[in-house]
Amino acid sequence: MVGSLANSIITLNSVALGNKKADLVLKNCSLVSVYTREIIPKMQIAILGDRVAYVGDDASHSICPKTVVFDVKDKYVCPGLADPHTHIDQFILPSELAKKSLLCGVTSLFSDPIDIVSVAGYKGFEEFLKQGQQLPIRIFQVIPGGLPVDRKFSKSKSLSLLEEKKAIKDPNVLGMGEVFSWTKVTLQDSKTMKSLSTMLDNGCIINGHTAGVSGKKLNAYVSSGILSCHEPTNFDQVLERLRLGMWIMIREGSIRRDLKEIIPKILSNETYLDRLMFCSDGIDPLDIVKYGHIDHCIRESIKLGMEPIDSITLASKNCFDYYNLGKDLGGIAPGKLADILIFNDLKSFKPSKVFVGGKLVVSNGSIVKPIKKKVSPSWIKNTVKTKKFSDKDFQIKSKKDEVQVNTIFMQTEIITKLGSAQLSTSDGDILSSIEKDVWKVAAFDRIYNTNKHVIGFLENFGAEIGAFASTWSFHENDLIVIGSNDSDMTIAANFLRKNQGGIVVVKSGEIKASLPLKFGGIISTDSFEKVSINFEKINTTLIDAGCKFSRPHLIPLFLPFLALPSVRILSSGIVDVKKRLLIDPIN
Repeated sequence: MVGSLANSIITLNSVALGNKKADLVLKNCSLVSVYTREIIPKMQIAILGDRVAYVGDDASHSICPKTVVFDVKDKYVCPGLADPHTHIDQFILPSELAKKSLLCGVTSLFSDPIDIVSVAGYKGFEEFLKQGQQLPIRIFQVIPGGLPVDRKFSKSKSLSLLEEKKAIKDPNVLGMGEVFSWTKVTLQDSKTMKSLSTMLDNGCIINGHTAGVSGKKLNAYVSSGILSCHEPTNFDQVLERLRLGMWIMIREGSIRRDLKEIIPKILSNETYLDRLMFCSDGIDPLDIVKYGHIDHCIRESIKLGMEPIDSITLASKNCFDYYNLGKDLGGIAPGKLADILIFNDLKSFKPSKVFVGGKLVVSNGSIVKPIKKKVSPSWIKNTVKTKKFSDKDFQIKSKKDEVQVNTIFMQTEIITKLGSAQLSTSDGDILSSIEKDVWKVAAFDRIYNTNKHVIGFLENFGAEIGAFASTWSFHENDLIVIGSNDSDMTIAANFLRKNQGGIVVVKSGEIKASLPLKFGGIISTDSFEKVSINFEKINTTLIDAGCKFSRPHLIPLFLPFLALPSVRILSSGIVDVKKRLLIDPIN
């Protein structure tokens, strides 16, 4: 929670004048000013409590024997970084993510907890807010704006209008997350429009998702009060949205990396930078170790020709200006919260020290403030509600010896199209075919304990394994099982049922790799290091087995995702997304 400036103005005023003494003074700072676009040498910063009281060339009037004076030794000082759009309800708990993000200089996270809400509704939303409290990092939340993705097929949980109104009373809840089913806006879906009106009436921010929309439909979307988007993948899309008054979050994360396509053209066209930000849209454990977080965006944009001060401004000031938090955060100035980074070199940008609210939390590559993991309630670790599986649950019957089937053809880990194949049967059960690269794929409801499920066929997967299963999927969180034989598919499904969530690879009756995800069936309660090892083993096991894609874990994650083309599977059926029709698995 952002502390109130109103309650601090008397004491901050007094420190600035020298009538009261500071708790901390940083001297000999090369100050990166995001307000004047300059680097100011030999500056001194006086801090009282969690806020800056004075910035100038001489803070001696604010120093007493009890004041901690830290000589920065002419190193660079800049505001803490922000990720303005990310999904932190993935892989690891907020307490584990905080450790890694803080090491990267990210002191604020703007979280869209759509996954945990789709599993556990408002109760899950409240619990996830608790998980982000009392950490030495600022976590702001938004209400998920995309649930359900398509009311005709989706069964994901969401917040009611009354729950939305209740949620935004929390000071850490700033508005609504990405409204990614933009057709709900252009078709004026009643619930969506009422939600947008509620946000606007309460002065809230509404985040956007405008993939695939332009022209009059984009105008309609923007006129509904949605003023940001992280989906542009090229400069033309960025420019169209900027011209309509939108803010753009340039995505550089584990799902997509768009900086290299966008930044050079932004610079060559001399486009205004004041409505541009960087965001991750979610980052997996391996990528945060390999690349970093928003600090990577700064380094990468500098390599692409952007001035270092501009890169830092996109990573700090612009984010807080967008969220109407500029009076508190985004720069180093009197009255601002003292979220401050110290670093040696502009181009390599690696924070050596990180202060959050005037407290040192990172020093020389180590977390120096204890970060405690909150205890998770038992109910959130009991969300895989299915009966025990048998081989019969994965059979799809036909009286014919040869059957023409419809397939979900994997073009990438994410994008699919409708395919077809001819398969054989055995005792009336249609068999998958490794030779033809056609697999069975099943989607089971695991939230409502209905036993509702669908069996279909997946093509162009490639990995010669018995089964690959996951309880985490966008944004249905069905239990998804891909397999070459019913027996291994049964073993995989029962393993996840017994362990109450996760991802697992099975071959010849043996568990080859697994990643437990006990918190809602989508988040691990293990340490970052353990999750990283298990996550890497999932992907390497599948790649070594011949999977045609470099990020196999994304396949079950996106298979039910109704916001992307072209064919999806969820427990309510196999869906042609564009036609909004169900597809029979047998042609």
